[in-house]
Amino acid sequence: MTFVTDQPPFRFRQGTRPLLISMPHVGTYVPPALAVRLTEEARHVPDTDWHLERLYDFADELGASVLIATHSRYVIDLNRAPDGASLYPGQSVTGLCPIDTFDDTPIYTAGDVPDDAEIAARRDAVWHPYHRQLQAELARMKAAHTTVVLWDAHSIRSRLPRFFEGKLPDLNLGTANGASCSEALASTLLGIAQSAPSYAGVLNGRFKGGYITREYGDAAAGVHAVQLEMTQSSYMQEALPFNYLPEAAAGVSPQVRQMLNAALEFAQKR
Repeated sequence: MTFVTDQPPFRFRQGTRPLLISMPHVGTYVPPALAVRLTEEARHVPDTDWHLERLYDFADELGASVLIATHSRYVIDLNRAPDGASLYPGQSVTGLCPIDTFDDTPIYTAGDVPDDAEIAARRDAVWHPYHRQLQAELARMKAAHTTVVLWDAHSIRSRLPRFFEGKLPDLNLGTANGASCSEALASTLLGIAQSAPSYAGVLNGRFKGGYITREYGDAAAGVHAVQLEMTQSSYMQEALPFNYLPEAAAGVSPQVRQMLNAALEFAQKR
């Protein structure tokens, strides 16, 4: 099977300061020829990182560059290795071109899953362009600044028995167990995440950072990568129709902004 899309793989806004915000799972677009192969549940793309661009509406004011996926992770997961290698060996995970939802239900009807050729075509059309843009912007920023921060923005339902027990903490910071970011910055960010009385924050818990954090974070070279996996209950409705909840978002958004300000302050002092 081939893969054809009529949409660009990403949207990008270039900023002026040493901060790049990546949103690899906010995309909702599924080409029509692919959508007809999906189950009714999957056509709602429930595993989307909904409304993050709205939650991070202060990004331009901070002077950050912003890279935003357009295609659903059901087309291809931009935060997975291009060869499909598992980020968490031995644990339940979804793949490069997922065939099941977070609830462990099939994405495709009648087993009509993508073959190797289709996966390669999706990778060429969507995955590689996103990562080329990410790499190019990091290189541009690094040429202008001694130290830069890559912030990989994510959200997830607060309860997903397939992946973790009970309720997930609200603010889950990941630095690949310290490999992608300096200890000083990680400690500052965790302190902010844990300072808000209404939210729980952890560092390198269930979510330690995905492919983007692990691949591009290189603290020794001045590129500090951090993933924030936020519970969707902090700012939105976790079930259909997945509405944004402005009053809830107004509580957590300042914490996120404070973390990004701290990241910028860290970068600009180097």
